[in-house]
Amino acid sequence: MSTLAAMLLLLVTCFTISTSEGASSASRKCEDSLVTPLPNKFFHGSSEYGRGYGAAFAKLNRIQGAGGWSPLDTDRYQWLQVDLGSRKQVVSIATQGRHRSSDWTSQYRLLYSDTPNNWRPYLKDGNIWTFKGNNNSDNVVREDLQHAIVARYIRFIPLHWSQKGRIGLRLELYGCSHWADVISFDGHSIISYRFRSKKMKTLKDVISLKLKTTARDGVLLYGEGQQGDYILLELRRATMKLSINLGSSQYNLIQGHTSVTSGSLLDDGHWHSVVIERYRRNINFTLDHHTHQFRTNGEFEHLDLDYELTFGGLSESAKMSFGGKENFVGCMEGITYNGDNITNLVRRKKVDTSSFRNLTFTCAESSSFPVYFNSTSLLRLPGQRDSDVLSVSLSFRTWNPSGVLMFTQLAKGWLELGLIDGKVTVYINVTQKRSTHIDISSGLGLNDGQWHSVHLNALDNYAMLTVDGDEASTVRTAIPAQIKTGGTYYFGGYVSHTDSRSLQRSFQGCIQMIHIDDHLVDLQALEEGHIGTFENVSLDMCAIIDRCVPNHCEHGGKCSQTWDTFSCNCSGTGYSGATCHTSLFQQSCEEYKHQGKSSGSFWIDPDGSGTISPFRIHCDMTAMDWTILRNNLSPEMSVSAVDKDGKAVIQINYNITEEQVLSVTSRAERCEQYVAYTCRMSRLLNSPDGSPFTWWVGRDNKRHFYWGGSGPGIQKCACGIENNCTSSKHYCNCDADLRTWKEDAGLLVYKDHLPVNKVVVGDTSRAGSEGKLTVGPLKCKGDRNFWNAASFTSPASSLHFKSFRSETSTDISFYFKTSSNHGVLLENLGASNFLHIEIRGGSMVLLSFDFGRNRMELTVHSPKPLNDDQWHRVEAEKNIKEAVLQLDGQYREVKATPPLGHTELEFYSDLYIGALSGQRGFLGCMRALKINGIFFNLEERAKVTPGVKPGCQGHCSSYNMHCRNGGKCVEQYNGYSCDCSLSAYDGPFCTDDVGGYFEAGTLVRYDFLTDHGASLLGDPRSFSDVGNLVNLTQEELVFSFSTYSAPSILVYISSRSQDYMAVVLRHNGSLQVRYSLGGLAEPYTIDIDHRNMANGQPHSVNITRNLRKIQLQLDHYTTSTYMLPKASETQFNLVKSIFLGKVFETGQIDPILIERYNSPGFVGCLSRVQLNNVAPLKAALRSGMKAPVSILGILVQSNCGASPLTIPPIQPANDIWQIDAGSALFSFKDEKIGADAVHHNLAVIGGTISLVILSVLCILVFVIRHMFRHKGSYHTNEAKGAESANCADAAIIVNDPAFTETIDESKKEWFI
Repeated sequence: MSTLAAMLLLLVTCFTISTSEGASSASRKCEDSLVTPLPNKFFHGSSEYGRGYGAAFAKLNRIQGAGGWSPLDTDRYQWLQVDLGSRKQVVSIATQGRHRSSDWTSQYRLLYSDTPNNWRPYLKDGNIWTFKGNNNSDNVVREDLQHAIVARYIRFIPLHWSQKGRIGLRLELYGCSHWADVISFDGHSIISYRFRSKKMKTLKDVISLKLKTTARDGVLLYGEGQQGDYILLELRRATMKLSINLGSSQYNLIQGHTSVTSGSLLDDGHWHSVVIERYRRNINFTLDHHTHQFRTNGEFEHLDLDYELTFGGLSESAKMSFGGKENFVGCMEGITYNGDNITNLVRRKKVDTSSFRNLTFTCAESSSFPVYFNSTSLLRLPGQRDSDVLSVSLSFRTWNPSGVLMFTQLAKGWLELGLIDGKVTVYINVTQKRSTHIDISSGLGLNDGQWHSVHLNALDNYAMLTVDGDEASTVRTAIPAQIKTGGTYYFGGYVSHTDSRSLQRSFQGCIQMIHIDDHLVDLQALEEGHIGTFENVSLDMCAIIDRCVPNHCEHGGKCSQTWDTFSCNCSGTGYSGATCHTSLFQQSCEEYKHQGKSSGSFWIDPDGSGTISPFRIHCDMTAMDWTILRNNLSPEMSVSAVDKDGKAVIQINYNITEEQVLSVTSRAERCEQYVAYTCRMSRLLNSPDGSPFTWWVGRDNKRHFYWGGSGPGIQKCACGIENNCTSSKHYCNCDADLRTWKEDAGLLVYKDHLPVNKVVVGDTSRAGSEGKLTVGPLKCKGDRNFWNAASFTSPASSLHFKSFRSETSTDISFYFKTSSNHGVLLENLGASNFLHIEIRGGSMVLLSFDFGRNRMELTVHSPKPLNDDQWHRVEAEKNIKEAVLQLDGQYREVKATPPLGHTELEFYSDLYIGALSGQRGFLGCMRALKINGIFFNLEERAKVTPGVKPGCQGHCSSYNMHCRNGGKCVEQYNGYSCDCSLSAYDGPFCTDDVGGYFEAGTLVRYDFLTDHGASLLGDPRSFSDVGNLVNLTQEELVFSFSTYSAPSILVYISSRSQDYMAVVLRHNGSLQVRYSLGGLAEPYTIDIDHRNMANGQPHSVNITRNLRKIQLQLDHYTTSTYMLPKASETQFNLVKSIFLGKVFETGQIDPILIERYNSPGFVGCLSRVQLNNVAPLKAALRSGMKAPVSILGILVQSNCGASPLTIPPIQPANDIWQIDAGSALFSFKDEKIGADAVHHNLAVIGGTISLVILSVLCILVFVIRHMFRHKGSYHTNEAKGAESANCADAAIIVNDPAFTETIDESKKEWFI
């Protein structure tokens, strides 16, 4: 069963279980009025404006009294509190203003609790939620809660109110009763749930409970089995940790232990819910509505437990292996295990509770009274005045690294206790005699959101600071003078000594357990106004929020936070952006090719922002644009080791996951893999009728019994298909079982079976049997998704796709081209969510979408027109932090998204590519549409949609500029290609040099035949046709060369008359161009005397003639212009041949050329030679080209004569797209070499070169001659016609070499 199928089954199973449990509650709606039935004494307010304005008059639609509640003061310190009588489940809220008045509340916050203290704010989108209230006195505004809350006490905090009047409020809460058995744990008690049988072996489990605690550590659940299985749920530093082991193999060869963590700040004294759902190895771990899905390690699927499960702590037997773990302190309710209600069984005394000293079914109230500080908060408390002892202690929790915890003015000086870079620091300024500054610090990383205690004592000329009660790390320091207290203490900030009222380095977080002069401060008395004062603080509440839980940093990004926001560190992930959502890499070699990249190793990310991680492949851009996945098998690996069955099993490892391999093969047009088996007395397939000795295992772990060169369902090798096996009785050479070495080799081209993951060889255990196996790399060509396109021919047409869903991040990318200046590219019209992308004005792209209650718009302007019928790329992304719109990879706009609204599940309605009827539709083409890492098949949908056609012609109008050096763009259905036949270059974009190394005496001759010479020379305006012979009036000769030898002939163009053109190197290495077109007694020569060209460096030459005007450009120098004499003819008559390297011609030839330059011939490199549209050197080196070309001597392909680039290429170390082939680590960091090392190496090298340079020059000619002596071999695999096939099997394979259809090997019917 696949992972996805297992997950779906788990969800269905768990849904069924939860549905059966909640059937009774779901049978009725939870929408009872909770406030209306309450008596007046259950309502309380911070104050009341007068008689008739009290809290008891705040019931919805009531008009008694003054028609609602209004407090005496109109500020943010007012509140209205409702006691629901018992714990209730609240699902929605409705509010009104005060009846027939100008008093109402327009915005408010909601607090709730089980007790009248330790309030918890209602959170949504990871923030304290602000509810929208009323804008008049009597209309009812109702808001449903995203998640129901369970509480007895509800408190409303008005934030904004009527500008015409005062705060006014009437309300109603809707919900239902909440029934649950609560059990209190004191740290010594555990519940022992004994199984009905001694052992419990389960394939699926559902465990749920709710907990409330102020302790940050404690065991909640534990069970174990004698075979090593266990399950452990515990609190660790106020986070929830689940550890589970379904079993480990003997000697621990298979490790089954798995641990995951979830949540944080769980020691806040509020209820949290936990649900564990397991089906086999698939687990849903849900904490407070956030679900973490994972699979356990190992291969086992059952959880084997012995005797019992314990809740609240470890059993006695478990303490031996899990020593040091604390029992749980707090309350639990709703404990269930596989349908059994454990808490109910405890109440009925059906389980063992003997460890409880006092079993109670109530939850004790928390004694803590926290104070919540924001950036403008201040708490002022009194203390002893003029005392020579200062003692202050408190507990705090925060995310910010810095902030003032406490400040006090001394009688002479001041003292400040605060956080600096996560450390507690004390500054003391004593000014009795002279100003003296003293500072001490303790602790590290105290801004981790945990509670930390601080105790400061200053007395008898010394100060002492203790953090977290660790007396051993207490810091002491001497004070030069006795201090005297000032009597007033400021917490959370202080007002500067100047007249400014701004707070200095204010603290953001929570503070509790404040002690001044060794006495606990009664903060409840502070709330009632009996002691001290406060500004902008929230009493009896700690609303700290962990913005990194759940972690919004995707793809392994590391989250860090301050009080207000979070940030993601994406280094080393392969992704970028505010939430590490956007991949740094292209999806395939095809995309890299269209960025102009050359062959090399690259990281690719086929699904972009999806779940598949980037991985490294090799892209071969030289010929077929192959994506190459290499494996770990060496060529011709000897097959020796055999198992007990006499078979050798060879595993093939590609260093990437099966999912990553599938992402390459599924989108490729064609895949192939070379396999070869070299044998001596080792049979392969045991053909014709025997059971195969050897097979290979491909995708999905399936066996295949055919070999390279054959196909599925055909138990043959390549020789069996072509009827040329060693023995006519067998279909494989190896099956002849001969004592001499034989080989069966060929390509596996059925991509749905590839790659080869394992080969099992079964006939190597006999005496004398030997075998050698070769499995080449997996090679795939093309990218169907990149060219998947649709053409919109009607403005009323659109492609319709089903809805898609996004939660916190959505990304969209596609290419479009159009000649229209407007059009809707993509949109949906959801009931509450909206998405829209369109072109406006021919130069602007607009993105608009809903984000919670807000609608955002981003626009990008292009300096170039977008209606130019060229391809343009649009990339849009929205996430929890920002929205980004990018055009053509360079023009972009970024906007911060609102802090509220991101966690609402966005169920988009149907998606339309193009516009709906009645809007300005899109006319043009769109391709490569990808949303959230998923490609949309535009071509398939276009086939059944009127007004839309699959594919898009006209790719060359956008990509013609990629075909360089005279290459011609050729349209294809799913893209384009560059025809380099009329260019001296080669490669996918006609940018690869084609050149050769000439030894002494080597020449290349290209003849212009009389029947097609004109067509070879191209533009008819450049020649006159006389009896089908070519007469040129203009020509362009371009080539590059490098050599150390002179004199020599580089290029010679002959004719059937006495006309010729030659480019030679003279004895001194200078270049000379010779023209003889008739009319002159001597040839016209152009001498370039300023430099020696026979210096071994590459040089480029461009000679262009138009009638008498000759232009010559050498290397990067300025073009020089020359004129043929007036007596010279301007027509190059009857062009016959081009000679490279040497002249071997009959007839009359200029004797100077022969005598001075022709012997011994050119020695060196010539590259990219081209006369108009004729490339003679390329024709000589490409065996597949039919051309009248001949070679005399040894010609070795090489581009050593190519001229260097005038602009240096990007170094691989600085090129983010290209990875060094030698690197084996997944690292995206560049390495730098120290400058000192470079200078030292240069000095050593310079000294060495000065000693050996004479010797190197003497042997350099011989070294070059040796380097280019051997010519590379080239192999082609060309499909032969079906008419040449000798059997039906061969006809099938040669007709469809790609084998693109999936065929069951057991079937005899073929669908080709």
